[in-house]
Amino acid sequence: MLIAPRLSQFAGTLHDESVPAAVARRAKLLLLDAIGVAYVSSGYEFARTGLAGARRFGTGESVVIGSATRLPLRDAVMVNGMLVHGLDFDDTYLPGSVHLTSSTVPCALGMAAMMGASGRELLMATIVGLETGARIGLGGKGGFQLAGFHPTSTCGALSAALTAGRLFGLNTQQLTHAMGISLSMAAGSMQPMQDGSWTKRLHPGWAAHAGITAASMAAEGFVGSEAVFEGMFGFYKMFLGEQFDKAEPALVTAGLGEEWEFPRTSIKLFPACHQSHAFINAAIAIASEHDLQPGDIDSILTLVAAPAVPLVCEPEEAKRHPDSSYLAQFSLQYAMAASLTRRRFGLGELDEASYTDANLVALAEKVSYEIDPNSGYPKTRSGEVIVRLRDGRVLRRREEIRPSEPAPDEAIIAKFMGNLGPVVGAGRAAELCERILNVEAEGDVRRLVDAFGK
Repeated sequence: MLIAPRLSQFAGTLHDESVPAAVARRAKLLLLDAIGVAYVSSGYEFARTGLAGARRFGTGESVVIGSATRLPLRDAVMVNGMLVHGLDFDDTYLPGSVHLTSSTVPCALGMAAMMGASGRELLMATIVGLETGARIGLGGKGGFQLAGFHPTSTCGALSAALTAGRLFGLNTQQLTHAMGISLSMAAGSMQPMQDGSWTKRLHPGWAAHAGITAASMAAEGFVGSEAVFEGMFGFYKMFLGEQFDKAEPALVTAGLGEEWEFPRTSIKLFPACHQSHAFINAAIAIASEHDLQPGDIDSILTLVAAPAVPLVCEPEEAKRHPDSSYLAQFSLQYAMAASLTRRRFGLGELDEASYTDANLVALAEKVSYEIDPNSGYPKTRSGEVIVRLRDGRVLRRREEIRPSEPAPDEAIIAKFMGNLGPVVGAGRAAELCERILNVEAEGDVRRLVDAFGK
């Protein structure tokens, strides 16, 4: 059987009895994390302008998270995807470099509310999207970004077609056609990593928009290719380019329904590219353990995996002098300066006053990089920081972030409360947290989704 029909069969027939309790719990925590990030994103300029652009086409009935504005379904889903991913504070499935929730959660929430689905049905559709998105990314073996494509949006368009199709009640053939249709809608250039433009923020929402469109057309009999992955111009050949020879499409369906991939996704505790997280951990540890002061530092060398260089290291001049919060999130040089100086990297470090701080800019000038000869990419995200001090001492630390080391439940809940509390108040945040973590108890998910607006 081709890959797309096998994924479609999984998506259409998955029952909650076949989902282990720990897997369902992880899905609810990912749902929680995505909603919390969307709330805190809603106050940023990119969110306001993105919403204004979508609102030009009229209002509707679907909720925009953290907003009193309601939009037509696909526009609301597109904006909510932008909110989940806009601060790059959403989860990352490291083996495929895919942000799973940013397309799946907005798609599932919007579709479930439109269909009047139960909380249990919402949870199953979310699990379908998360698992298929992870597996599609896994088959690419980390090569999409090297070919210039954003795997979150390319993989997300296909998994969103299954998420939406599940809630539409499509059969296996219809779901397969939905994937085939979404293949021609998938997109997402990595150029924003070079110039700090905003379009990467839009990718996951557009993927969800495409998935819903594809599923709706398939429901009416529109025909899409079944050779989504294996065709001459199929998914991996098209989006991997010269990296295609490294792909392992067989991984997409290996152990499907028995071995679960999406629970391995890492919840971000820093609002920055995941390629920088191990470095941030290492820099904070060095500064804390040695009571380091910026004036003590002569130079900072980072050992970086080759695929991460165009994301967080280059172009060097722009990365050393970020002129936007988005470029600051994708600047390893700035992350090192902030982490060594402030011993943290949070949302406050994305403020203009921070990334233009003369002291941080001066320290960022001292950061250089070399290719890490011992990188474990894509299985791990390693980060080695070597700080040379003016007194001749050398401080060195290496950290590894692995897919098998996801954030614990309490850290994810604390992140949600920290993101949501300042927006809606601690009491309201705690109430929403409880409802999301018990989403299967919701008889009609519309009441829960309505609570996410203003």
